[in-house]
Amino acid sequence: MFGIGQPELIIIIFILLLFFGPTRLPKLSKTLGESARALKDGFTDGKNDKSLKDIAKEVSSSAQEIKQGITEVKINTSVNEDL
Repeated sequence: MFGIGQPELIIIIFILLLFFGPTRLPKLSKTLGESARALKDGFTDGKNDKSLKDIAKEVSSSAQEIKQGITEVKINTSVNEDL
């Protein structure tokens, strides 16, 4: 387990007991477990999201629309300047 042996784990638990006390340690471990579970769920839920290729296609199509709009504005302003 992460290169930590049983004696080191016992020392860490003892230090945590001294630091947080026996009343707050169960709440702390529960909160830590819930946070780890939420983090794990956050990583696994990402599999259902759009792929990078889909996002790149959407961005490139939006960029093309913006370029077309800019060229239309340039054409319109140059026509107005000629008048």
